[in-house]
Amino acid sequence: MTIRVVVADDQRLIRAGLTMILDAQPGIEVVGEAADGHEAVRVARELRPDVCLLDIRMPGIDGVEATRQLAGRGVEDPLAVVVITTFDLDEYVHGALKAGARGFLLKGAGPELLVQAIHAAANGDALISPDVTRRLLTTLAGLERSARPVQPVEPLTEREEEVLLTVARGRTNAEIADELHITLSTVKTHVGALMTKLGARNRVEVAMWAYETGRVRG
Repeated sequence: MTIRVVVADDQRLIRAGLTMILDAQPGIEVVGEAADGHEAVRVARELRPDVCLLDIRMPGIDGVEATRQLAGRGVEDPLAVVVITTFDLDEYVHGALKAGARGFLLKGAGPELLVQAIHAAANGDALISPDVTRRLLTTLAGLERSARPVQPVEPLTEREEEVLLTVARGRTNAEIADELHITLSTVKTHVGALMTKLGARNRVEVAMWAYETGRVRG
């Protein structure tokens, strides 16, 4: 199946470059573009793409707020969002992921990582640029807690704890299956169970919970 993508960036040359890269990939098609945050939300809601690729800094509303409107808590039938930016400030990364983004990339990450992030988001996985991952996770691990992290509705099993750690380290389902010597379908079952027990919307929230509870440190 072809992965349908909407690209939003306020710079025409950047939009054209991203569109050219993605349209050149087999199985990916850019079906819409937007030049500001409001337009990005409108186009995404109208076209219902498989993945929305949003810049952080855009006129109107920024990429974080656009992500929140498309994938945030309370959004019925949320869309998959990948945020891409030249700015790797912690506040942007953390804000985008809290808003519901499934990925965060720097524009200098390169075409290969961009394509991987699109595929990961479409498949329900998450990919964060290696350039920002370590600092992000260190920030999450060091945050002072204003409240006790949410506790699972049921205790995690030993295997779910193992899968949780691999998800927190950014592994894909295929990588987890290989690392833990289990089948891909078993990985999907465990990830689904984790999301249910933690009340998480996606893998990023599962990973963030692991850091917030001190299970993994940057």
